[in-house]
Formats: sequence, C-alpha cells, structure tokens
Amino acid sequence: MAPAKKIDSNIPKDAFLTTAEWLQKLKDELVFLEWERRKQIAERLKEAISYWDLSENSEYAESKEEQAFNESKIIEVKRNIQTAYVISDDKWSWINLWSKVKVENITTWEKETYEIVWTTEVDPFNWKISNQSVLWSELIWKKKWDVFKISVRAWDFEYKIISFK
Repeated sequence: MAPAKKIDSNIPKDAFLTTAEWLQKLKDELVFLEWERRKQIAERLKEAISYWDLSENSEYAESKEEQAFNESKIIEVKRNIQTAYVISDDKWSWINLWSKVKVENITTWEKETYEIVWTTEVDPFNWKISNQSVLWSELIWKKKWDVFKISVRAWDFEYKIISFK
C-alpha cells in the first residue's frame, strides 16, 4: 500500500484523521466498551464460573476470549482518540476518511460510488471500503476530476473522480 501523501505540515505523522462527528462516536463507543460491555462480560464470566469445571467449560472460554477482544478494542479506540486530528469539510477540499466518492471508469464509462470508512466499518455490499485498501491509497488527498490508476494482476484500470462529499 502506498503511503498517504502529507498535505498539511501541521498534521502529525501518526494522526488519526477524523471528523468531529466520528470522534464523538468513538468517545461514545469507549464509554460503552468500558462501562456497559465490561459489565456484560463480567456477568457472563460470573455465570460461567458457577458451572464449576472450568477445564471443559466452553461458556467460560468464550467469555474470556470476548473479554480479551473487548480490552484490545478499548486500547485501539483510546489510541485513536488520543491521536485524533479533526478535519472539517470547510477546511479540506480533497478526499479523506469518511468521504463519499463517485468515480468513473475511463474505459467503460461505468460510475461507482464508494464511502471510505474505518477498517471496522467495512461493508463491500454497500460500497464501504477500508481506509487500508488499495483504492483508498489511490484516492486519498485527490480532488475532483483527478485521474488515478489501479493495477490488479494483469489489468490496469483508470478512473476519474466525478465528485465527493
């Protein structure tokens, strides 16, 4: 994956680019994970422990895995909040995270619209692509009418950016 181009020298290298709305969603998610989800998992663990034999207790094993996943998710969300760099639609006139981008294949004239989302929000059936995808690495910091190329195995595809918001 090609590294993202750095446009603004004020943006730290390890910044998590986000909108104010998405940053609030992350803060809400952190509160949920730390207070509600931890409590739910603790209840499941308590119930699983009551079954006595922990060596063959699948409920206990699943709850411990769920607990580990939740704790790693908390760490990830905290890191994103701490390194957040809020971007606003007024200040930025190029494609970035959470943009909806309409592109046109220059060869076939087919048009497609993608929404660039955080890795955990990917939904290819609804055209939501990851901020770690090849397409994202080509789209980031581009503007309307820019042309870019994507090479997939033996084929090269050229696209033009029609619009984004």
